[in-house]
Amino acid sequence: MSNTWTEEEVRRIGDATELQVATERPDGTLRPYVTIWGVRSGDSIYIRSAHGPENGWFRHAAASGAGRIRAGGTERDVYFAQLDSSDPAQGHIDAAYHAKYDSYGPKIVNSVVGPAATIVTLRVSPR
Repeated sequence: MSNTWTEEEVRRIGDATELQVATERPDGTLRPYVTIWGVRSGDSIYIRSAHGPENGWFRHAAASGAGRIRAGGTERDVYFAQLDSSDPAQGHIDAAYHAKYDSYGPKIVNSVVGPAATIVTLRVSPR
């Protein structure tokens, strides 16, 4: 498999309302899948922790840097890379979350946008 998304994969994952993420344990096995929101910005996929940096799946993803995602009929082994809070992509990611999830209401969307969300942003890349 390629270490880049195909146009079909990035479209299908980006269009899916929910994404399932399983993080890799030190022994290489996967933890159970957790359902979260994710967005596409450009040709990249991003995920954020709605419950801050202490959320279990986020801590494991940031620590291991590896796992698997399922969304939109696509399933791939992936890498997770923490995005710097000052990365210019953060504004585009906020906009993508608003465009995709604003219909769920401001209280819910505000859990994954804005300054607090920048520290819990991961870029998801195929491996």
